[in-house]
Amino acid sequence: MRILVVFESMFGATEEVAKAIGKGLAGSASPEVVNVDEAPRDLTGVGLLVVGGPTHVHGMSRRATRKSAADQVDYPTRSRTGVREWLDSLDEVPAKLAAAAFDTRIDKPRVFTGAASLGVAKRLRRHGCRLVLPAESFFVGTESIDAGPEPGEPERAEAWGAALGAALVRAGS
Repeated sequence: MRILVVFESMFGATEEVAKAIGKGLAGSASPEVVNVDEAPRDLTGVGLLVVGGPTHVHGMSRRATRKSAADQVDYPTRSRTGVREWLDSLDEVPAKLAAAAFDTRIDKPRVFTGAASLGVAKRLRRHGCRLVLPAESFFVGTESIDAGPEPGEPERAEAWGAALGAALVRAGS
């Protein structure tokens, strides 16, 4: 089965989480972990689609929020576009494609931070995907803009990836 993990990452934290999810999924198949800038628009043959990005201003990034983030550093960001735009530009999505959504955000109650994964999940459902697990958030440090995941979050992401693979097997996909 072809598993595609698509991520948007400004400073590397979401990329690290996506790679950990892919590592957890490796027990089920050989996942492709790709930056949204390189992600295919044709999902023919994909059996599981996992999509995630950073939380910006309570939801998925937008062009303006990515520009604002990029303006805070003196090096290029890892993703030029966002999962919002990628999802909106997809070609036909296979019917009832198994899918999952994740995000990165600071470790505060979601009522204060929002969660990009909720918007990702909503767009996946609009495309006719069926969510295998509820959307998940992974926490990033706050000591600097490029602090990376909080300690233990890559391991939690790997475990979530393994749980996602197990849920897919249970569902018979």
